[in-house]
Amino acid sequence: MKLNPSEAERLARELYGIAAAARPLPGEYDDNFHLVAADGAAFVLKVMHPEREPALIDAQCQALAHLALHAPELALPRVRPTLAGERFTTAEAAGAARLVWLLGYVPGRVLAEARPRPPELLRGLGRLLGRMDAALAGFDHPAAHRELKWDLARAGWARQLLGCIANPARRALAERALERYDALAPALPGLRQSVIHGDANDYNVLVSAPGEWPPRALSLIDFGDIMHSATVGELAIGAAYAALGQPDPLAAIAEVAAGYHAELPLHEPEIAALFTLVCARLAVSVVNSAQRAALLPGDPYVTISEAPAWALLERLDAIHPRLAHYALRAACGLPPVPHSPALAEWLRAQNPAPVLAVDVRTAPSVVFDLSAGSLLLGADPAAAATPALGEKLWGAMRAAGAALGVGRYDEPRLIYTSPAFASGAGALDEHRTVHLGIDLWLDAGAPVYAPLAGSVELVADNAAPKDYGPVIVLRHASGDGTPFYTLYGHLGHDSLAMVAPGQAVSPGQQIGTIGAPPGNGDWPPHLHFQIIADLLDMGRDFPGVAYASQRALWRSLSPDPNLLLGIPAERFPAPEPPKEATLAARRALLGRNLSISYREPLKIVRGWRQYLYDDTGRAFLDVYNNVPLVGHSHPRVVRAAQAQLALLNTNTRYLHDQIVRYAERLAARMPAPLGVCFFLNSASEANELALRLARAHTGQRDMIVLDAAYHGHTSGLIDISPYKFGGPGGMGKPAWVHVAPIPDDYRGAYRRGDAAAGRKYAAHVAEIVARLRAEGCGLAGYIAETLPSVGGQIVFPAGYLAEVYRHVRAAGGVCIADEVQVGFGRLGTHFWGFETQGVVPDIVVLGKPIGNGFPLAAVVTTPAIAASFDNGMEFFSTFGGNPVACAAGLAVLDVLEEEQLQANARHVGEYLLGGLRALAANHAVAGDARGMGLFLGVELVRDRATLEPAADVASYVVNRLRERGILAGTDGPFHNVIKIRPPLVFAQPDADALLAALDDILAEDFARV
Repeated sequence: MKLNPSEAERLARELYGIAAAARPLPGEYDDNFHLVAADGAAFVLKVMHPEREPALIDAQCQALAHLALHAPELALPRVRPTLAGERFTTAEAAGAARLVWLLGYVPGRVLAEARPRPPELLRGLGRLLGRMDAALAGFDHPAAHRELKWDLARAGWARQLLGCIANPARRALAERALERYDALAPALPGLRQSVIHGDANDYNVLVSAPGEWPPRALSLIDFGDIMHSATVGELAIGAAYAALGQPDPLAAIAEVAAGYHAELPLHEPEIAALFTLVCARLAVSVVNSAQRAALLPGDPYVTISEAPAWALLERLDAIHPRLAHYALRAACGLPPVPHSPALAEWLRAQNPAPVLAVDVRTAPSVVFDLSAGSLLLGADPAAAATPALGEKLWGAMRAAGAALGVGRYDEPRLIYTSPAFASGAGALDEHRTVHLGIDLWLDAGAPVYAPLAGSVELVADNAAPKDYGPVIVLRHASGDGTPFYTLYGHLGHDSLAMVAPGQAVSPGQQIGTIGAPPGNGDWPPHLHFQIIADLLDMGRDFPGVAYASQRALWRSLSPDPNLLLGIPAERFPAPEPPKEATLAARRALLGRNLSISYREPLKIVRGWRQYLYDDTGRAFLDVYNNVPLVGHSHPRVVRAAQAQLALLNTNTRYLHDQIVRYAERLAARMPAPLGVCFFLNSASEANELALRLARAHTGQRDMIVLDAAYHGHTSGLIDISPYKFGGPGGMGKPAWVHVAPIPDDYRGAYRRGDAAAGRKYAAHVAEIVARLRAEGCGLAGYIAETLPSVGGQIVFPAGYLAEVYRHVRAAGGVCIADEVQVGFGRLGTHFWGFETQGVVPDIVVLGKPIGNGFPLAAVVTTPAIAASFDNGMEFFSTFGGNPVACAAGLAVLDVLEEEQLQANARHVGEYLLGGLRALAANHAVAGDARGMGLFLGVELVRDRATLEPAADVASYVVNRLRERGILAGTDGPFHNVIKIRPPLVFAQPDADALLAALDDILAEDFARV
């Protein structure tokens, strides 16, 4: 019979002298209550099942006392003695004599509720378990030596109850896990033994509150399964539950193991047993659930972890146990494959036969750079197509007078385009990129020889596109008899009949020939040569390319083939520095206030259309770099700039038609009377020129700007950028600058839905104009982004600019439209931002996307203002409007028109904005979704009534998006607006990927304000 809260309150008063309110806590057998006293002190009252043995409660109490003494830094529950000084006692409750004890309450939430579970949390859990077990190593208790179904040393019982699992496929899945356990069981008594907690499941592990990032593993509760067993069982249980629902369960298990190993170093036999024990725990759990469900149908406690346990067991079943063992060794700082270092040393000492008739050690050769950042290949994936790739490689060999080409080992590449190299169907799913062999490129038909004695392991034809084609694997033995393998891929079909499985081969014996496309897997002719320390029972499907996330593991499985080939090291160019070295050099050589995006910086080496690629070949969807307007590395723009640069690039003191053609095209896009162009290299130069034009025309200096505005990095532009002069390091507002409130209809004084909001915001500009007039000051002009970006992706209320321009012009000032962020069709409905307000500026400033990343900017103004500027002082920008820049600018305009990218911005932008507004309806933190076309923002707030900014959540979201492979940023005066400004080739599937990731992340703990 269950105990009610009033009886729990009575027991607390009578036994402990504590007056507290009681709330039931979940429990399978015992009655547990959360007690809160009037002074806020909290406890857990445990009233045990009548059949509980006192010795077991004593074991728990003594273990906790031991931990309090030997690991006081751990926030574990502390035993509170009764008024009589007893750790536990017997009391009448619910009609029976019950054992009662009291613990201090440890605040926190259970791991099962933590979303997500970042590596820091998982590693922290491992450290918690390792530190606890290290302290328990000196503890023992007779009651801990007991038979318990959850003891992994006794998990074989589950095999007898496999029949309780009705589904045959699931039954077979559990049976395989238990078969592997049976093979391990005889070795378990020889492993380290100690008293362990024994039940670090995701409902017994407490983690920090949702507002802390990254979350921490705080404590472990419920010592009811305390037992004396294999110490590593503690880690296996904790890792099994920590990996539930994780996208990469083996990586999650490895993180827990790494943390545990840091506190209590694992022995090699324990590491070898760990994966099997994790799977065994899951099998025991699902078997137990099936048995209990038959006995207690409908009891949710019985099946609380059943579905995720099945899902995890199925994913782990697909991982070879030795591969898991190697991954866990790597997590513990050991060489992943135990015999790989010795194999490498043995190979280094051999004198192998050449694998080709051409001696790769002495013949002239050229080493190709086929990496993700290869200048030879460029960004266009078409360069990796077989004909184009062959032309490039053979052309380079001819130019170098080389007998063969060499493709590097351990090189991240983006030439593996077949779906077989992808972990999923999505463009952002990880692809295998890291080459595990060495490529030897030479003409088809060349003979291939065995370098060492051995036997033929397999001969196969992997005929799928971009696979090995005909492939041969030889088996060899190192000096101590350890087997290893060599793999020969992309052979000719005649190779399939040259040798047979089981056949002995001798050094120098021909085993095949180099194949030709398409029969060799459809690659330009070459030999893929690879060494394999453990074939992992994969046979013909052993990969020649690895995931970058598992790079160290697969390097250990496939050591450097040059150990046998012997190509002189000096022929290989120095590898690019790793990201960490690049970051250190940047910090040493560049100004520290040159900011870097994201907590974990990216080393970007390639861009193509709406994607950026890091140095490992990982793809990132770029949703906020608006500079590559028509897409990163657009071939039309690249070809235009390359062709002109190959012919001429000089300054504008000479006549050249490119600048005239570009000015004609640009002016044709402007409304009258805008038609005179000035060209520069950057938007900062252009805005500086706009100020000069305004002052030359008006003879005045004072400027009106918007709050939170940013117009460039020069001294003059810092002076008119409140975002800078009012921020860290700023010198404050100059007297000649006058700041009007930003017309923000979400957060500002006049809100969305007020039809007069535009006129009301404009009235603040009128007030500045009137004040200047009263003070006898003239006005040079008003400058504003037509849709403020740094201000928070703001869309002006209707009629705002028309009223502002009217007031400014009435005061003799000119109106400057900063179109740097939103011009050139980004808004979808209009080519220029000022068109959305139905106005015509006096000066328009263009930059960033104008050249798709090539240095180019422009100022377009009226003939009258241009005439005022022609005051005798020469205007000259050495490379402003140079032929190459204008060629790039013309190509951008061509692409915009021919690919109808403005229409794409409208269509995809409307779709995306609708999705963002749907997210805002479902996530309280998303206070507003706004924008036009592909210029969008999501403002995050802690409270929709007060609009308290959630800048920390915004930072969290963009960093989590980066982890998901999506690059976004933050903007706004409070840095709480997610800015979305992708290249205009951004498509609906990209919008779907962004929306799905945002939906997930906004539901995570830290984002749920």
